[in-house]
Amino acid sequence: MTDLLVVHPATPHRRQLDRAVDCIRGGGVIAYPTDSSYALGCAIGNKTAMDRIRKIRRVGNEHNFTLVCRDLSELSLYSRVDNHVYRLLKRFTPGPYTFILPATREVPRRLQNPKRKTIGLRVPAYPIVSMLLEILREPIMSSTLILPGEELPLNDAHEICSRLKGSVDLVLDGGPCEMAPTSVIEFVESMARIARYGRGDVSAFDTR
Repeated sequence: MTDLLVVHPATPHRRQLDRAVDCIRGGGVIAYPTDSSYALGCAIGNKTAMDRIRKIRRVGNEHNFTLVCRDLSELSLYSRVDNHVYRLLKRFTPGPYTFILPATREVPRRLQNPKRKTIGLRVPAYPIVSMLLEILREPIMSSTLILPGEELPLNDAHEICSRLKGSVDLVLDGGPCEMAPTSVIEFVESMARIARYGRGDVSAFDTR
C-alpha cells in the first residue's frame, strides 16, 4: 500500500512530516519533492530499503546514492574537506547542487564509490526537506526519481503514487517542482570539476 500525503511546499506542518520520518525510521521508502526534482529516499545504511530503490530505478550495485543533509556541519561529518573546499560549500549551500567528496568512516562502505571512496552529498534549499531532516536528525539516503527508460524525473505526486503503488510506502505531495536535476560538482584533491550541468549557477566551478 502507498499513502499520499499532501504537504504545503512553503509552510509544511510538522505533524505531517512526523509520519514521513516514522516511515523512514521503520525501514520504508518515500518519494518526496526537493529544490530540483522528486526523489526516492530511505534511512542511511538500510540495505533492504536501498535495494528497493535500486529495483524501482532498475540500477545495479554500482549506482551512486546521495546523502541529503541538513546543513554544512552535517555534510562535513560525512566528507573530508579542506578550508578552500569548505568555503566553496558554504557559498553554495543550501542549493540545487550535489557535491562528490572523499567519504569519511561515517559513511557505510556500500554507499561509497568502490574505487574512489567518494560520496555524493547535498543540502537542498526546500522547506519540506529542511523540516524532514530536522525531525529525522540524520541524512536521507536519496536517488532522483527517474524511472527506467525515461529521461526526466516524475513531477506529479498523484502520478508517482499511481505508477509506484506498492513499491514505495509514502509519497509526499508538495506540488510540482523543478524538472531539472542538480548540478554535480566533483572535488579531486581540492580541484572542482563539473560532472553534470543542471540547476544552479556553476560559473565558480567552470574552468572551460
